Amino acid sequence: MTARRQKANRSLQLVLLSDTHEQHAEVEVPPGDILIHAGDMSMMSRNLRSIIDFNNWLGELPHRCRIVVPGNHDYWLESDPSRRSLLSNATVLIDEAIDIEGLRVCGSPVTPLYGGAFGRSSSEDRSRLYSQIPDGTDILITHGPPYGILDASYGSDYHQGDPVLLEAVVRLRPKLHVFGHVHLDRRSPRIVESEHTTFVNAALLGPEGAIDKPPIVMKIGHR
Repeated sequence: MTARRQKANRSLQLVLLSDTHEQHAEVEVPPGDILIHAGDMSMMSRNLRSIIDFNNWLGELPHRCRIVVPGNHDYWLESDPSRRSLLSNATVLIDEAIDIEGLRVCGSPVTPLYGGAFGRSSSEDRSRLYSQIPDGTDILITHGPPYGILDASYGSDYHQGDPVLLEAVVRLRPKLHVFGHVHLDRRSPRIVESEHTTFVNAALLGPEGAIDKPPIVMKIGHR
């Protein structure tokens, strides 16, 4: 086997989604190696029955690794961190990192949204938090987008992203940055690339409140 073929074989298929808002059963999930959900599995809910249903749904998926980062709607988990055990069919990341399948993956649910779950309105607080993201992070998962990148609805000039997060991403240069939070129109691009990082807005819910986009599938090389 040639070195080129060996390198090609060292890739993983990622399935990326976010913002399912208790409509996960309506999603057709493609197969892959790693599934990443970037938050808002619930709809401003503290109803644990919906979370148990979400966990059961995760358990039926074929992906050998499933990673979940909460979002600003997921109050049920912010109010009681021990409830992360309810998501027994996934690895939950709340401002922490793991090495998995030869990749360093870091996840944070924090947004600048005051009053939302995991919201931190202080830019200084967010800067201190993001400074703890380890160097060498391959995949960064945040619920919210960085400022100016896939953070505005179609035809809108209002950017909902976080400038502090953008600074961290520019510094860290992850291969992939996955997020959601902003429910893009189907006409909007969902992937953009910079010199060092591929950015993905994986939110599935559209502006009308229904699932209107499929998960994003992509490959990533690993060590």
